[in-house]
Amino acid sequence: MRAVCVAGARPNYMKVKPVMDALEAAGAEVVLVHTGQHYDRVMNDVFFDELGIRAPDHYLAVGSGSHALQAARTMEAFEPLVEAIRPDAVVVVGDVNGTMACALVAAKGGSLVAHVEAGLRSRDWSMPEEVNRVVTDRVSDYLLAPSPDAVDNLRGEGYREDQVHLVGNVMVDTLMANLPRARERDPAGRLGLTSGDYGLLTLHRPATVDDPAQLAALLEALGAVTAQLPIIFPVHPRTRSRLAEHLPDGLLPVEPAGYLDFLALQARARLVLTDSGGVQEETTVLGVPCLTLRDNTERPITVTEGTNRVVGTHPPDVVRAALETLACPPSPRRPALWDGKAAERIADVLTTPSPGGRLRPTSLSG
Repeated sequence: MRAVCVAGARPNYMKVKPVMDALEAAGAEVVLVHTGQHYDRVMNDVFFDELGIRAPDHYLAVGSGSHALQAARTMEAFEPLVEAIRPDAVVVVGDVNGTMACALVAAKGGSLVAHVEAGLRSRDWSMPEEVNRVVTDRVSDYLLAPSPDAVDNLRGEGYREDQVHLVGNVMVDTLMANLPRARERDPAGRLGLTSGDYGLLTLHRPATVDDPAQLAALLEALGAVTAQLPIIFPVHPRTRSRLAEHLPDGLLPVEPAGYLDFLALQARARLVLTDSGGVQEETTVLGVPCLTLRDNTERPITVTEGTNRVVGTHPPDVVRAALETLACPPSPRRPALWDGKAAERIADVLTTPSPGGRLRPTSLSG
């Protein structure tokens, strides 16, 4: 079996690494394609280095740009590659622009398409990622779901049972494999902080950071929380240019962290505040309280079984939830199949021939 695995943005790397390893262990030939959506040291190179991801076989150099521009550049560069490689399957992960673009090219080019993290739904169509998820699922043959709610979403949308596979969460595979190395690090200590005596904040989504006044109000309000404990704030490149000059005392802006340092920061935090999807999952596995600064989540299992609470972005609500959580942390349990073996289950699915061949379309469309 020849499989093309696609990555290209920071959220992809933790997902594609275990899938590549499991496919190669099952005897597949794996071709790694990097779209180049993220390309600098702090958003790209450090993750390849720390996770031990080999150099890409093909680099598309898509770069920055609008959603339409990134998708168009990706499709234009990926199409001749698929024609030359002629893979049995194209594996895409997550919900970035390159995920959707490569899935469309592969579907039109005749390859089977496998979507890792299929079925996640926020039902918020203002999120570009939601559009990418739905489109990618619609053209995929293999829908590899991380949680039962994702399976329910896919069934409700009419996908056939032989397309949908509950495999677990591949990000947990990477977390469990790297947590011992992360625990050897002490990035908080370098800031003069001790384990359990700080919070952690991440912000990067357009809805959270693109309005400078809204962002400033949120950060200023967090001063009520930093009065109780300092908050480390690794500043995403998208966010940095929108920060006000003055930040509350105790809110500590730092450069974006690599995977191992960020995992260490999460593991020892008393509280995490974030607008990231992956952080909701990682804090659930680590047992660290998490507040999601959004009005919805595509990962509801992190709320029903994990440590997560969706609190929105209204500053008084965020502060109230943070103080409540500090006073009374949740008691979590880890979701089923978040056990470090999701990639093995994915490899089993993809290397087992489908008796019916191509799996599209869904049952509702005949």
